[in-house]
Amino acid sequence: MSSGDIWQQFGVVTWCAQHTRPLLPVVVSSCLSLVVIAASLWGAGAITPHIRWELDDFFLRTEVDENGVPSADLHIELENEGMASFVLTGISAEIPGLLLLPVDEAKKEHSVVAVESGGVKTLETRIVITDCAAVPHEPQPVSFTYRTWMGSGSAQVTWDSRWLEGPEGRLPVAWQRGLAGKICNDAMSPDWP
Repeated sequence: MSSGDIWQQFGVVTWCAQHTRPLLPVVVSSCLSLVVIAASLWGAGAITPHIRWELDDFFLRTEVDENGVPSADLHIELENEGMASFVLTGISAEIPGLLLLPVDEAKKEHSVVAVESGGVKTLETRIVITDCAAVPHEPQPVSFTYRTWMGSGSAQVTWDSRWLEGPEGRLPVAWQRGLAGKICNDAMSPDWP
């Protein structure tokens, strides 16, 4: 006598077969419903926000401290492309030769920026170039923390590269390399105040 025969003798096999068949459509439809709900929340930006990032360096003004270290205030435009609002709670970058300073509450800089659906806000942070030559030529990611109605999280984004027009055509320049070049060149310029 096998174990299958023993289970059949006590009616366990027939009970399982009778109760498993009606559960299968329920389990499949539940899984599909969860996938649709998760995709909807993701698409709406409720899980991870959908942000269009733009660096505004038109008004970038270089300053040099007493140690000869160049820095500038960086304006970052955030556009919420999702249907759910989000709150940006922090931004940082680990890039050789470059440092994003934390916000200065004394200067009334905001460490928390709330952006409604379809809204645009500007975040201001200080960027310090610790070594002009060490800033990498390949685009580097920036880390940010956020809060949505679904909870808090963190993510990374690599901002768009800039383009230089030249005799050979368009050449990409990594965002951090372009900023570092502008700040360092301004600091070395004989016309710098």
